[in-house]
Amino acid sequence: MAFDLVFFGGTGDLVWRKLMPALFQAFRHGSLPEGGRIIGVGRDDLSDAQYRQHIQSRFERVDGDKRPQAEEFAQFASLLCYVRMDLSQPSAYAALSARLAERETDNVVMYLSTAPNLFTTVCEQLAAHGLNTPQTRIVLEKPLGHDLASNRAINHAVGLAFKEQQIFRIDHYLGKPAVQNLFAMRFGNALFEPLWRREHIANIQITIAEELGVEKRGGFYDGTGALRDMVQNHALQLLCAIAMEPPINAHADAIRDEKLKVLRALKRWTPETLGQHVVRGQYSAGNVEGQAVSGYCDEPGVGQQSNTETFVALRTEIANWRWAGVPFYIRTGKRMAGREAHIEINFRPTPHEIFKSPMGQANKLVIHLQPKDGLELHLFAQGQSKRGQGSGSATLSPVHLDLDFDKRFGSQRVGAYERLLLDVLDGRLNLFVRSDEQEEAWRWVEPILQHWKNDTIGPRPYAAGSWGPSASSAMIARDGFCWSEEA
Repeated sequence: MAFDLVFFGGTGDLVWRKLMPALFQAFRHGSLPEGGRIIGVGRDDLSDAQYRQHIQSRFERVDGDKRPQAEEFAQFASLLCYVRMDLSQPSAYAALSARLAERETDNVVMYLSTAPNLFTTVCEQLAAHGLNTPQTRIVLEKPLGHDLASNRAINHAVGLAFKEQQIFRIDHYLGKPAVQNLFAMRFGNALFEPLWRREHIANIQITIAEELGVEKRGGFYDGTGALRDMVQNHALQLLCAIAMEPPINAHADAIRDEKLKVLRALKRWTPETLGQHVVRGQYSAGNVEGQAVSGYCDEPGVGQQSNTETFVALRTEIANWRWAGVPFYIRTGKRMAGREAHIEINFRPTPHEIFKSPMGQANKLVIHLQPKDGLELHLFAQGQSKRGQGSGSATLSPVHLDLDFDKRFGSQRVGAYERLLLDVLDGRLNLFVRSDEQEEAWRWVEPILQHWKNDTIGPRPYAAGSWGPSASSAMIARDGFCWSEEA
């Protein structure tokens, strides 16, 4: 299958750090279709050879098995070429049009790894130059807008140039192997479905924690914040995967229809719940892994009086028959105590206590997303009783079953971006977000953004290297629960 994959923003950080390494792994695994060409588009004045050297510099920083041998990279580099363009200039698109006309392909993928304010311009110019053919697919990176109105405007502009089935709105969390196994666990096994409802589940917690700060992205992050950067997309997509009803089949729209129902069923915010069930924080100076680090306002590109949140914790519910009354907690932040992403399903305690269970504990299922990738099922077991002690007086001890997907599947594992890029080339939309999903997510978070505009208190400080402000623990404690590290 001959293809042309065009990266707008081809010299940018995402292409250099994530997308090219993912394509190389697909090339190494033999899953990248033959006859492909990868075209970087950028403002830098580079030749094809210089662009290949720019991409090679990324691999020179890689250690171990992922670092390619010289001959191996030379074969991959033969796929790379470069077109110099100023995307804001209509006349510049003629150069791309000429490059694409050099050969016939089965499909062309336009990957917009640029600032979102260029999405509309690029799509308009692609249409003006006849580059929006039926064989063309377009990939849009997040954030797609900064609020509901801007999201609608971008989707409208893109929709004028491309049909919905040509548009791939990417959320790399949906490509993570652990998320794929979440779908497999729920809909490929009969074990959990009878328990996957309000009668058996006490609460569900979603945590996406990062040890790193904003690094070199201070200028971008200060205009974005944790709610837009993580909650509106990644966290809500994980919530949908956990809470959705079984789709009628594995087709893209069947899956996305069920996710949309979850988003529409999320309880709407009120002034009371906005005050009690949403916590925002901002990291101050602290200590991470034995090293002193600066506070957020001292990061390059960040204003000294910035009110941008680097941490969000919130509580919500889903108003439907399956989940009514079950609290869902979402927590995400930067400069936290560890790099950890997981979903914790906390089951209700047994209705009648025969054995003495550990205080405040019940069964739970933990789905690890990073850095570990796997499942843990936490149960209780009785050890050997002491002499003269009956079984009824014994105390149960916690044990867990640990399924590590990396150990089980080893080198067969495919990274998130590798999988998603291959899905785009094959035209599979299952792991991409539909426009109505995206709009519904923005509609739900927008009252939080409006509430913060009128809030004079600002984000609560938390020390770098901690698990966030104490108000986050207080929020979940009001329901009688706690975060996993506090158990």
